[in-house]
Amino acid sequence: MVVVVGVVLLGDLWGIQAGTTEVQPQTATSHTLSARPASDPRRRDRERARSTAATNGTTGRAGGLPGKQSVPILMYHVIAAPPPGAPFPGLYVIPSEFAAQMQALKNAGWHAVTLDQLQDYWQRGVPLGVGKPIVVSFDNGYQSQYTQALPVMRRLGWVGDENLQLTGLPPSQGGLSQAQVRELIDAGWELDTQGFSHADLITLDPEELHYQVAVARSTVQQRYHVPVNWFCYPSGHYDATVIAAVKGAGYTGSTTVVPGWASPAEDRYRLHRLRVLGGTSPAALLALVADTKADPPAPSSYDGA
Repeated sequence: MVVVVGVVLLGDLWGIQAGTTEVQPQTATSHTLSARPASDPRRRDRERARSTAATNGTTGRAGGLPGKQSVPILMYHVIAAPPPGAPFPGLYVIPSEFAAQMQALKNAGWHAVTLDQLQDYWQRGVPLGVGKPIVVSFDNGYQSQYTQALPVMRRLGWVGDENLQLTGLPPSQGGLSQAQVRELIDAGWELDTQGFSHADLITLDPEELHYQVAVARSTVQQRYHVPVNWFCYPSGHYDATVIAAVKGAGYTGSTTVVPGWASPAEDRYRLHRLRVLGGTSPAALLALVADTKADPPAPSSYDGA
């Protein structure tokens, strides 16, 4: 039996039924801006971001032994007020609420890192900096993640993890342009992917699955010249066949929508995350993070596990 994990994604785009999410892309839009020339000054911004990360201790020489610390991964979608009649307003976090949440995390001693940095820590003991590391991930590539989340993260000196969906976002929200994605990269954000169209991967034939997983990775790599080491399961749907495709495409690992902290002891291809819904106060977010660690997540599974 295939076990489908997760809930949630994208009110305007998908319906939610009994703990699963049905994906029905309404449009298929892509952006065709040309790649930035090598001489573009934004490259200098990217190098400065990397230098800052090194100064903060989030990159550098390995400490020797693999790290053992679990780390929470937050999951956000639209950073905007829900439009009138939105069927799933919980998927919208208003900008002021998001800013207050991030400031509360920083005041409580948290600082943002990327999944690649987390993997370096787990594998080789590369330091994650002073304080408590947390990953702030954004699914699907909504434009509000650039217009609203980026300025907040930038003011805090933080980086995000963008799980880019290449096509199919609803016109009411719009997707990131290629220029905007490049600005996220220049600001030190990590770029990963959910595939092309947020398809339900467990329903696809081998050719379609390869397209959504492997071809999507190579497309993002070629377009933005970044590693794209992590896959994000659309709607949290996966099984043994999907995981095999993700591994075969060369990803380091993948993230789910199963609540919990990401642990170095768990399967890298089934990392847990914490979904943040609209209306979550800063205090409630801090409690969610703390309480989830106190209660170890139930194991996720798939065919063959």
